[in-house]
Parts: sequence; structure tokens; C-alpha cells
Amino acid sequence: MYAVVGCTDCEHLWLLKDARASKTATCPRCGRTYQTKKLRRFAEDEDREAVRQARSALLAKRGGNSEAFAETAHVAEMEREIDERGAAVDDDEYLTGSGLDADEIEAAGEQAETGTGRSSGNRLDVIRAALRECDDPTDDDVAAYAAERGVPADQARKLLTKLSRRGDVTESRGTYRLL
Repeated sequence: MYAVVGCTDCEHLWLLKDARASKTATCPRCGRTYQTKKLRRFAEDEDREAVRQARSALLAKRGGNSEAFAETAHVAEMEREIDERGAAVDDDEYLTGSGLDADEIEAAGEQAETGTGRSSGNRLDVIRAALRECDDPTDDDVAAYAAERGVPADQARKLLTKLSRRGDVTESRGTYRLL
């Protein structure tokens, strides 16, 4: 048995499986826990698709879109049509339609995943790497190391100060050490 139930705090509607069998249910939006016997059931059915459709109708009514919903196919039917026709918009088509270059975005994603490019990792990681790899690193050493990896020297000094204030780095007589 499936049921459409609602949260009294955030007014979220969700599907609950075996509404009579479980003792408690938690709202997926706000996290409030309810005793299932006290939850209001807006619709109940043995068929999950029927309950999904009932929830969709309730959401449409809530949003003032009942007429548009009545003209729309059943949720399960729309999913079937998309699967059969392949009518779903793929990522490249969506990006191109939005005025973006899909190939450029793919290259940027690969660069971010593999760490290739001018800087390896994020800027804080570059500063930490400088502290590990340089012998008795000064702020000039860290700035030079970072500049070679695409982090501007002035930004490297600011990040070094930030790490020091956070307690991730210690400085003694002009030499920095990663903690």
C-alpha cells in the first residue's frame, strides 16, 4: 500500500510505502519525524503509479495549474514516451541551446578532474604543496613556487597568511612549516 502524505511544518508532499506497516515516517524536506498513524493521507492505493499521479495532481492544484495538469499525460506515460522516442535533451544539446560551447565545458571538466592545466588543485593545495616540498620555505619561496603553478604571488602570500591564522601553518623567524 502506498500513500501520499504531507508535512505540517513545510507542507511537503511525499510518497510513503507501507504506510500502515511502519510506525514512523520522516519528511524528506525538513526532517521532521511523524507517527505514521497520525499522518494525513491525501491518497492511498496499491499501485505506486496511481499514487504518484495523485501527488502530481495535488501539487498542480496547489500551484494553480489544475487545468494544465488535466491536459497533460499521466506521469508514467510521459516517462515511457521519453524512453521510446529518445525525446530527452542530451547535455550537449542543452548547453548549445543555452549559448555555451559544450566542447569547452567538457575540456574544463576533464581538466578539473585530472588536475591538468596551469595549477594543480586549488590554490590552498598549491600553498600546502609548496610548504611540503621547499626546504625551510619563506614567504618568497612559497610565492615563487605558487607563481610557477598559476597562483599569483600576492595571492599566495595572502593564502599563506590565511593558513597561518587558521592554525594550519606556523611561522618562526620567517620560515613556514605545515602543521
